[in-house]
Amino acid sequence: MEIEKKYLVSRMPENPGQYESKKISQGYLCTEPVVRIRRSNDSCYLTYKGAGLMVREEYNLPLTEEAYEHLAGKIDGLLIEKTRYLIPLEGHLTAELDVFEGCLAPLTLVEVEFDSVEEAKAFTPPEWFGEDVTESGKYHNSYLSRRGYEK
Repeated sequence: MEIEKKYLVSRMPENPGQYESKKISQGYLCTEPVVRIRRSNDSCYLTYKGAGLMVREEYNLPLTEEAYEHLAGKIDGLLIEKTRYLIPLEGHLTAELDVFEGCLAPLTLVEVEFDSVEEAKAFTPPEWFGEDVTESGKYHNSYLSRRGYEK
């Protein structure tokens, strides 16, 4: 189960390059339900995500590079490319800052995953976080892959 809140970014955190990062490429074979392929640095995955906004099922299966490349030719919509910075927050939480590239630039989003719905509801975001867009499906990557970024 994935429990996650998503925000726009009001201002970039200071020197995001100091944090661990991942180069991510991902595309969607299906968006209802969500079936995604992703390359994150040197690892590849096939992911199924159930319906929902803040809380939804998520299953990840490893893929070989060859399987990823084969499926990449079958995606429906844009191949999303972004850099994800992993920024530690208070306690055990991590802000996943996504800086989109290509036709989705200059979009930046930040996500935080939680252990429980109660923890998510009690979360107070840092001041560099912007508007909470958790309940807006138009910021889901699956939506962005089909329709692009609408400012």
